[in-house]
Amino acid sequence: MRHFGHIAPEARQRLFHREPCEFTADSPARLLAAALGATLYSPATRPRLADDILRQAGNGVVSMVLCLEDSIGDAEVAAGEENLVRQFADLDSRAGTEPPLLFIRVRTPEQIPDLVRRLGASVRLLSGFVLPKFTGERGLPFLEALTAAEADAGHRLFAMPVLESPELLYRESRVETLEGIFRAVDKYRDRVLALRLGVTDFCSSYGLRRAPDMTAYDVQVVASVIADVVNMLGRADGTGFTVTGPVWEYFRLSERMFKPQLRQSPFLEMQAVELREKLLEHAMDGLLREISLDQANGLLGKTCIHPSHVLPVHTLSVVSHEEYSDAQDILRPERGGGGVLRSAYTNKMNEVKPHRAWAERTLLRAEVFGVAHEDVNFVELLAAGIPD
Repeated sequence: MRHFGHIAPEARQRLFHREPCEFTADSPARLLAAALGATLYSPATRPRLADDILRQAGNGVVSMVLCLEDSIGDAEVAAGEENLVRQFADLDSRAGTEPPLLFIRVRTPEQIPDLVRRLGASVRLLSGFVLPKFTGERGLPFLEALTAAEADAGHRLFAMPVLESPELLYRESRVETLEGIFRAVDKYRDRVLALRLGVTDFCSSYGLRRAPDMTAYDVQVVASVIADVVNMLGRADGTGFTVTGPVWEYFRLSERMFKPQLRQSPFLEMQAVELREKLLEHAMDGLLREISLDQANGLLGKTCIHPSHVLPVHTLSVVSHEEYSDAQDILRPERGGGGVLRSAYTNKMNEVKPHRAWAERTLLRAEVFGVAHEDVNFVELLAAGIPD
């Protein structure tokens, strides 16, 4: 699979200076963590789940979570488990098809070995489990269960803990909770693919819900948690983990809250009325703003609950030609001793030592999402990726 693999090769050649790389579920963990992109959630109870998964893969989705937790009712869990077993068997029987990276969001540690056993040979299509309301104390049994299930299955399985507990939100317990989370995920570092932020649960603790014209970063009690999570768990010194962006809850706005933005934003410069109408249907200003702020705050990828969110996340993850040029210059072997140099775009100074970690992350993102041609903008990438 590859990002933007659903568009024609000739279109990719026209759009990309460096095309996104191909990868599989067996690729190195560091590459997969960066490649998760927009991780689309789906209730595990959907009756035609196998068809849904393959259809989304055909539209550019590369990672999905099949949810047995908050997206379904308590009385539906058993039926959801049975449906997953059937749907995985159905997927496994379809020769020549390649599903996205698939994860199951469970409720209890005991579900992990039970589902792995029941999936049988089709467990080969499973990339891992999403672990809810993760803390150091509650999370360890999940990680222990996953490690044991992996050994029994003889198949690599990753964990993606969700950071969403009240203990993490409340100021008086936050540092202690973060320290406990770090100890747990550090112990099982080889099994932890990424950490996911559960911002909806954070908001619920205070009876809050952000409006469609506001991002998670406008809700200060939430923004402070994101900042502390990145501070303690997302460091670039080798101790950190990939942290993904929070879910965007809205599918389509009934009115344009940021009409001027569409005309003025440098990455949303409309080229034609037809294109503008197409974008208005598929993209939302608030989502685009939040994706940009996710990246500015050290997050990569995003939890998504609607297919229309996927393409904007992936498009804004493409590395610009300018970013790529700067990153390459910073990481040239002859720059190993440090120093300052002028950007090839002659609009900034690149400091080799302070910007090295940024450059390394940028080149990893370039590998999985590609590098746009110098004269290709966000609008062209987005329009090219919208399914007909």
